[in-house]
Amino acid sequence: MAQYRKLGRESAHRNLMLRNLVTSLLKNGRIQTTESKAKETRKLAEKMITLGKKGDLHARRQVLSFVTEETVVKNLFDEIAPKYQDRNGGYTRIMKLGPRKGDAAEMVIIELV
Repeated sequence: MAQYRKLGRESAHRNLMLRNLVTSLLKNGRIQTTESKAKETRKLAEKMITLGKKGDLHARRQVLSFVTEETVVKNLFDEIAPKYQDRNGGYTRIMKLGPRKGDAAEMVIIELV
């Protein structure tokens, strides 16, 4: 999947970090992270929800190859995706919190709408 931000990491580390962020977002419904990570997470999470809306076996296998927990995939296909069946994107919301105390990185909360 195409990424535009390097996030100060090598590609393998970046891909694993984004997989974990997407899994956590789908598992918990909301996470707190930096703004640039949230923008990348939003792209991938919305692709996963769109695949969940398709609901076929191929889409399930594509999501299973990206999301790290099978229970999260089952939850995505059974509960999360049907909620967005009549919505054409925009499944996530990013709310700014302000700068982080240590390094002044812009912190945000990303959540499912």
